[in-house]
Parts: sequence; C-alpha cells; structure tokens
Amino acid sequence: MEKKKVVGFSFGRKMSNTEVMIKEALLECERAGMEIQFVRCDDLNIHICTGCCACVGGLMSGRGRGTCVHKDDEFYIIEEALMSADAVIVGSPTYEFAPTGNFKVVCDRIGPSHDKTFRGPAVEKGIEEGRDPQTYPDVRSVKPRVGALITVGGARTENWLSLSLPNMYEFTMPMGIDVIDKYKYFGAMNISHVLGRPDVMDRMTQLGKHIVEALNAKTEEERTKYRGDDQGTCPVCHEDILTVSHKGNKVECPVCGIEGELTIEDGDIKVIFSEEEQNRSRLHDAGKWEHSNEIRDGAMTQKKVENLNELKQKYIGVGEEK
Repeated sequence: MEKKKVVGFSFGRKMSNTEVMIKEALLECERAGMEIQFVRCDDLNIHICTGCCACVGGLMSGRGRGTCVHKDDEFYIIEEALMSADAVIVGSPTYEFAPTGNFKVVCDRIGPSHDKTFRGPAVEKGIEEGRDPQTYPDVRSVKPRVGALITVGGARTENWLSLSLPNMYEFTMPMGIDVIDKYKYFGAMNISHVLGRPDVMDRMTQLGKHIVEALNAKTEEERTKYRGDDQGTCPVCHEDILTVSHKGNKVECPVCGIEGELTIEDGDIKVIFSEEEQNRSRLHDAGKWEHSNEIRDGAMTQKKVENLNELKQKYIGVGEEK
C-alpha cells in the first residue's frame, strides 16, 4: 500500500521558530509511517501574480492546464509538492499583523489557477475527449487533502496575530484542503527560540498526530473533523473574526463568506449559522462553485467600455518620473 505523504511549507527563516515547529509535526507523521517532505518557500524565487487571468481563461475554455504565463521554474517545486501531498502543514510568521508577503505571493499564484471548481471540469473534459494528459490539468489537482496551519508572532498580546490564521486559509481554500488543526504561537519574543518552550513543541507533536488521524480515518466525516484546541465562533473555519453588517443582528464570517445571526444568551455573545449557510461556505464545494460560476458569468457577460484606449490617454504618465 502506497504511503500517505505529508508536506510542510514554511515561510519563515531557516531553522527559526516556524520551520522547527513544522518539522516537529512532520517528524510525528514520519514516526507513524508517513512519507514527509519540507519546502522552505522563502528560498524560492516566485514571481508575483499580475492578474492577467490567463490561467483561469485557459481552464474555462477547457483547453488549458491552469499554468502561469510566468515561467519561473522554482514555482514548480511548490506546485509538485502540493500535487503529491495527501496532507499539508503550512506555517508563516506574523511580522506585521498578518502572514508574510511571500506567503501572499504564493497564495495569489495558487489561487484561481488551482481552484478545484476550475480544474475539475477541465480534467474531466480532457479525460472524456481522450486527450494527452499534458493538455489538461494534473489529475491530482482534485484529490482530497487535509491540512494544518501554524503562525508565529513575537507580540505578547494575542490580538496582534488576529488576521494571521484567517488569511492563511488562502493557501488551502482553492484546492479544497480541509483544515483539521491550527495553532497560533504568540509571545515568541519572550524566549530566544521555541525549542525552549516544550509545551509548544508538544502541541506540534499533537498537531502531527492529528494529521495522521485524519489520513487514517475510515469515513469522510472523521477525515474532515476539526481537531484544534478552540472550536471558534464559526463552525466551519473555527475562527472568531466577524464582520458586523449594521443590519439588525446579522454578522458574517469573512473567511467563509457566510451570514449568521448574533444573539445574547445569559450575557454571552453567540452566533448561529444555519446549516444552509454553513454548506455554502467558500471552504466547501458548494461555496466554491457559487464563486466560480460568478466568475464564469462575469467573463461571458462583461460589458465592454467604448473608446477605452482613448479614455486611458488622460492617465498615461501621471505622477511618473520622466
């Protein structure tokens, strides 16, 4: 039987807190018989996404592979690691309120180009037509995966990391990777290295065990079960962050894009998300299809601006050095 593979993606410094925490979790996976791989993403030169939409356009035509116009070979290291993975452990330091800039660069490149609701139909069409596999997306694009998220911040005050884990869903969301655990290590400035915090390292061992449990699960429900310490306010992403709409008692989970109702029970704030809303979370297939169909509709019905080049002339060179 082929071994399950767990890949760690670090956006932190070499052998610093983030990297060592990921590797502790990977070691636990290896002890359980899993194949492991580690990718230090900051060692790779990845071009920013320029928003040209060529990747998505090719997928929607049914004739593209979701490849990027930027032929930076080092992105292939991340892509191949993702394709081969059955589980991912993704870690990023928090330097300024959210994950690092390089984390965002990689997420923008993964984004729509690897979205399973774009890639899946293109794979099906390629197979149905009997085409060369090199002419449609990698069939591994749509296999089920689980994942865990880790962030590290120096601040002693936890809320300086409040946008970190919510943003880290950008890595897992496109491919529908089910996040089954996550951990936020704050107050890292208190000690020179996380190896001086056995409690945190024990938690990373536990995170690795949670990945193993999910990969060995016999049912879909058990595989995708959330195993983190805090169930959070949102029952889907398990985050506490909310957007207040100022319309009655409606609130929204900005990670999932779903609406809930805020209530006060015995002096405690509670938010109720209906089953219908939970099902349309952008972390689930229904929510992802809702979004990708919106993109398809926009591309098909987009209104063209007349005399666009002429209208742009007014802005050419404005504020630029001569």
